[in-house]
Amino acid sequence: MRSLSFDSAEALDHLRKSDARLGELIARIGPFDFALRPTRSIFEALLNSIVYQQLNGKAASKIHGRVLALFPRRHPTPAALLALPDEKLRAAGLSRNKLASLRDLAAKTLDGTVPTFTAARRLSDEDLIERLTAVRGIGPWTVHMLLIFRLGRPDVLPTGDYAIRKGFQLLHKKRKEPKPEHLAKHAERWRPYRTVASWYLWRSLD
Repeated sequence: MRSLSFDSAEALDHLRKSDARLGELIARIGPFDFALRPTRSIFEALLNSIVYQQLNGKAASKIHGRVLALFPRRHPTPAALLALPDEKLRAAGLSRNKLASLRDLAAKTLDGTVPTFTAARRLSDEDLIERLTAVRGIGPWTVHMLLIFRLGRPDVLPTGDYAIRKGFQLLHKKRKEPKPEHLAKHAERWRPYRTVASWYLWRSLD
């Protein structure tokens, strides 16, 4: 299990000082008990994301399990995925679009577009977004989730996430959901810990 690359106590102190309302939310919710989600590779994390797209959790979990069962020790690799016939992957429950996305993910992992975890640690958030959104079926939101929950990056603000915007709306008692650009402008005061602020906005909706 990888650990966070930043001091959460320092992050909370910064957020309390920079935004009084967020500070009140932090006090109400309590400790930042965030934990990274384990995964063996960027490839596997994105495979999981593609399988789960546009499905409820139970259905996606079943399909994901069937896909993993096609690989030795349930450990998919790019080369092994490309070697599997379409019929087996389709029988696992993948749509044609998701199958195409997974094959593109495998190919772009083999050619180096999708980096290893070691290589990813040397890349900026912006570089990772640019490289990973080149994969079919991967958009900025998916990469933001990977940056936060798999890589533990401290300063990610997923303005495309409905729950983030809703949490901000409730925090500031706005009648309308904020536009992404308004949220981004306000969140400048949260730098360099926008990930932590985002986590508290998510928790505020629990």
